[in-house]
Amino acid sequence: MTGAERRRIWGWWFFDWAAQPYATLLLTFIFAPYIKELLGDGSAAQAAWGYGVGAAGIVIAVLAPIIGAIADKSGYRLRWMALFSALYMAGAAGLWWSHPEAFSLVFLLVCFGLGLVGMEFATIFVNAMLPDLGPRSRMGRISGTGWAFGYAGGLLSLMLMLALFAEGDTGLTLVGLEPALGLDPEAREGTRFVGPFTALWYALFMIPFFLWVRLPRKADAQPLRRSLSEALPELRATLARLPRTPSLFAYLGSSMFYRDALNGMYVFGGIYAAGVLDWTVVDVGIFGIVAALAAAVFSWVGGQADHVFGPKPVILFNVVLLTLVGIAVIFVSREAVFGMPVAAGSALPDITFYVLGATIGAAGGALQTASRTMMVRQANPTRMTECFGLYALAGKATSFLAPLAIGIMTDVTGSQQAGITPLVVLFLIGLGLLFFVRADGEPEDRWHAS
Repeated sequence: MTGAERRRIWGWWFFDWAAQPYATLLLTFIFAPYIKELLGDGSAAQAAWGYGVGAAGIVIAVLAPIIGAIADKSGYRLRWMALFSALYMAGAAGLWWSHPEAFSLVFLLVCFGLGLVGMEFATIFVNAMLPDLGPRSRMGRISGTGWAFGYAGGLLSLMLMLALFAEGDTGLTLVGLEPALGLDPEAREGTRFVGPFTALWYALFMIPFFLWVRLPRKADAQPLRRSLSEALPELRATLARLPRTPSLFAYLGSSMFYRDALNGMYVFGGIYAAGVLDWTVVDVGIFGIVAALAAAVFSWVGGQADHVFGPKPVILFNVVLLTLVGIAVIFVSREAVFGMPVAAGSALPDITFYVLGATIGAAGGALQTASRTMMVRQANPTRMTECFGLYALAGKATSFLAPLAIGIMTDVTGSQQAGITPLVVLFLIGLGLLFFVRADGEPEDRWHAS
């Protein structure tokens, strides 16, 4: 492998390192539980979070395959990356305006959604670059190491936030310091800084990506205006052909459900712990360190398992495991664990949730890396970005339904525990569809026939 090829892989890995804090700090472990503190009620916060994330999911579901198709024809992948990176940073930075006594919930959800849209669209292009980084035999290791590297970045960013900025009930950080940079704990500036911190982290660590990821422009690349005019008709034709590629069709359906369920665990894990177990932002942050560490280690392990066994067995094992964890989480509360009453002040619910959270992190990390390499096996090699646009569509087509279903279920029942039951159903549907997926993808001649 040449030096340029190594730098290209490292640059590609740095996207995961740069982007992961949006999920770790904002989506799950710092900003989401802070929303609960702003609203003062766990069920109300879980419902509002569900509606906000669901709305962003609708935008992503509608536009992702269109953007992927346009990118396949125009070929300007790094320019698109720059545009979506700007959305990521603008949305994250806007979360600073979340003063506990003067905030607009709608504004915060719009900012969060804008950044989430930017991250998801950028991810389409990054995932589509995977086949250009090495031979098919190395895809599992490259993907797994990338996810592990990304989770390590998320872990480090979370530790820095907890140690230097996010204030607890005492106004001090986890290590007993006042928030850095003179941030006012009374105005929750340390916790609110999570938005600008995430934006700055991304801006800094995307530099290696833009310097080192140098992919040749496609020989048949077209001007943007022509790409716009031709992309939609060709996308419609691709969708019409999906039933003729049954393995790809089944995999898109399967991943649509199990990835939505996994994302639901990530989206609502922090808010759930804050509401059901009455954890503070710092408590949830410590929980996040455990989960992120497990995710980093087992993303790498999952990549090695993918290399040895292929992605399908890795996906099957982890979907089953996550289904069982999803059921277990419902039966953990401050009053009881798996139906057994616990004494007031018992640490058993907290310990149990830590174990379940670490399992979610480990299984989720391995599942995500195997899912990415499985998509490479299933995709049409001549339309890789478009196929990853469909993959993003599959990941979001019901992701707006999952948060909305959780929001509605939580509203109707008034229970956060009952509110997350749709996730178990999604895992089971995804598991059933997975049995119709060919481990090696479609036969090559089927792409020519379709």
